[in-house]
Amino acid sequence: MRVRALAAGVLAAALLSGCAQSVDPIERLGKKAAQKVRPHEPPYRRWGLAAPLARAPKPPARTTPRTAGPGLPPVVDHVPTRDKVVFLTYDDGAERDPRFVDMVRELRLPVSMFLTDSVVGPGYGHFAQLRAVGAGVQNHTLDHASLRGLPYVGQRAEICGQQDKLKKRFGIRPRLLRPPYGTYDSTTLRAAADCGVAAVVLGREADTRRLRAGEILTLPDEPGLTGATTRLLRRVQRQGFGLGRLEDYL
Repeated sequence: MRVRALAAGVLAAALLSGCAQSVDPIERLGKKAAQKVRPHEPPYRRWGLAAPLARAPKPPARTTPRTAGPGLPPVVDHVPTRDKVVFLTYDDGAERDPRFVDMVRELRLPVSMFLTDSVVGPGYGHFAQLRAVGAGVQNHTLDHASLRGLPYVGQRAEICGQQDKLKKRFGIRPRLLRPPYGTYDSTTLRAAADCGVAAVVLGREADTRRLRAGEILTLPDEPGLTGATTRLLRRVQRQGFGLGRLEDYL
């Protein structure tokens, strides 16, 4: 009996000791997972940048650019400034890259979108998302027709028609117009003025040339827009520029 009692005691102690040292399997997995968790990667690294984007200095009070005549909007191909700031603009096709909304939101990109109704089509929902994360929405006409040489009635219909469409879609009447293909004439300026346009905006394609202060850059409407934007942002960083919001300057 004594031997049995002693053996039972030893067994009980061993069991108790084993329980004290055991770890619940779920708890063990949790510890392993915790060891693998790393701090969240900053957004700029997620989008292929080596450092955060520099922001533009505070924009000056708006000045009225020289116009083409009394009552006509100015034609602007760059913002007159000595600050090292450039502006990112896009025409229509950004809906072809669904990740672009995430890029604009996470990097807080101050972009301006110039929209054509017949090109955007069902993509207006995509641009509503872009507007919700801070993108500006501006006018690129109803049907992307070359305006130069068209009669006043036709030009007014193209410009005012898209003003009305964008007002209905987004609740705003754009202040800026980009004429398709960069073509316009004096009739374009009269029609734009009558449609409430404050400035006719041109720009240059974001090629490999050195950037200049105040440039209004356009990116091509093609798939892979996030990749093209990343490459441009790297150039902007290498050359020491910040990004401005075009609507804050015009």
